[in-house]
Amino acid sequence: MPDELVLLVNPAARAGRAVRLLSPVLDRLRQTGRPVSVITGESAADALARAREAVARRPGALVAFGGDGMVHLAVQAVAGTGVPLGIIPVGTGNDIADALGIPRRSPLAAADVVTGGQVRAFDAGRIRTAGGEEWFASVVACGFDSRVNERANRMTRPQSMARYLVAMVQELRAFTPIPFRITIDDGEVIEREAMLVAVANTRSYGAGMRVCPAARPDDGRLDLLILGAVSKAEFLQAFPRVYRGSHVDHPAVTIRRAARVTVEAPDVVAYADGERMGPLPAVCAVEPAAIRVIVPKESTL
Repeated sequence: MPDELVLLVNPAARAGRAVRLLSPVLDRLRQTGRPVSVITGESAADALARAREAVARRPGALVAFGGDGMVHLAVQAVAGTGVPLGIIPVGTGNDIADALGIPRRSPLAAADVVTGGQVRAFDAGRIRTAGGEEWFASVVACGFDSRVNERANRMTRPQSMARYLVAMVQELRAFTPIPFRITIDDGEVIEREAMLVAVANTRSYGAGMRVCPAARPDDGRLDLLILGAVSKAEFLQAFPRVYRGSHVDHPAVTIRRAARVTVEAPDVVAYADGERMGPLPAVCAVEPAAIRVIVPKESTL
């Protein structure tokens, strides 16, 4: 049905607390008179299969109800199809919604964007590792940050975002700079010991860390950031600056822009949109205007 809104729902968002927001969001969407359906899945693979089946019916939009992980899943279904993507952010970070100007703290305001916003074309990235190839919407993380993710995913407590802070402290104790080899657009090669490497389509990850503050999802390029080797004390001193984006002025930071970036390093796993992709090497490439997203009418990015 061409005007149908299909909600792809993550019941586990905010440790299950987001489900209570679903009913008022559905009521708000249905006030427009458009048909609304809900799909979930018994697993991420099942949810993706159902989302792809829904997209094949050419609905008015596939709407991700969840956090960045659910948006990542929805992008796998809509990229390259022309079916618009709506986002109702009810996760912990919601960095993708924030980058696109979608209200990140009011699900009802985001629902109003879905029914009354404009559809704009945005870039998406592709990442290829030994684990396969996937689309990504925001940031590919490699190095200290991805190792923190690996550690946090092995932990059972605490249940909140505090788990990542605990994991960060624990990882930093044992961390040593990583030897990276980075190839930009099949040309320039950078070999350097570094703390982390980020390849970004949008500016932030990790609930507001503006790792590549100048990254735009509509310019046909990816932003590459390399944080070179620094002492642990210097890293801890500079780290808070990432929330303002002022870390880019640090002398250990290198920034490039490219259409294609290959990242190689030993014993490093890549994460994209906060989801585990697989061990390096990873090849990241931008696909201009690969997704169509419903954003506020006044949005200019």
